Amino acid sequence: MFLAFSLPRRKSHLLLQSLSPFINYHSQLFTVTPSTTINMASQTPFLSISISLALAAFLFFITVSADPDMLQDLCVADLSSGIKVNGFPCKDAANVTSLDFFSQGIANPGLTNNTFGALVTGANVMTIPGLNTLGVSLARIDYAPGGLNPPHTHPRATEVVYVLEGTLDVGFLTTANKLIAQSLKKGDVFAFPKGLVHFQKNNGRVPASVVAAFNSQLPGTQSLGATLFGSTPPVPDSVLAQAFQTSPGTVKHIKTKFQPKK
Repeated sequence: MFLAFSLPRRKSHLLLQSLSPFINYHSQLFTVTPSTTINMASQTPFLSISISLALAAFLFFITVSADPDMLQDLCVADLSSGIKVNGFPCKDAANVTSLDFFSQGIANPGLTNNTFGALVTGANVMTIPGLNTLGVSLARIDYAPGGLNPPHTHPRATEVVYVLEGTLDVGFLTTANKLIAQSLKKGDVFAFPKGLVHFQKNNGRVPASVVAAFNSQLPGTQSLGATLFGSTPPVPDSVLAQAFQTSPGTVKHIKTKFQPKK
């Protein structure tokens, strides 16, 4: 589908001037042949096909590179509503209070006496309803000595962590299977790109903690081990055995480690 615009001759010329850097930069997207050469002396009421292509590409890049604007001052999530939307429906503005935007949930360290020796405490739309439609959230992560926040992804957000206490070895994996790793200490900041597998490990002898910021009200988390070996219904043993080049018996054994605690 091509975009066709009927513009006055002077406006066509100005449009071409404004798009020329874009056309030059993205020239690999299309080729201007003699048959589509722009003739500004022409009286044709339509822009040439090359201008249409450039403008279409220009509008496409602008469209996909920006988040939509909010349509109201606030939309406090009505978590009890049965209505299903992308996000949460708004509660009645007359019932909104400051508590909808407030939480003390990450003020204190979380308990790390679990399998991995780490605990994530979220401060997202589920605990702060006022974050609905705002596109931000926080979490606190606490690590016992030797504790691990195992390899996982956030499908809806980039993550930035700030180290409150202790030291951590962290990293993420690119789609080219390159490990980007860094050792962090108190006061350091590190970013994990949206959707990429990443982890944090406390190799120190004292507890560690971070505050994590996300550009999503609910970033979502998929822990690779729990996702693959603890799903309901389960991923077939034969699939995992072939994927990890091991035996179905080994897969069954690993799955027992991810069964829900009874």
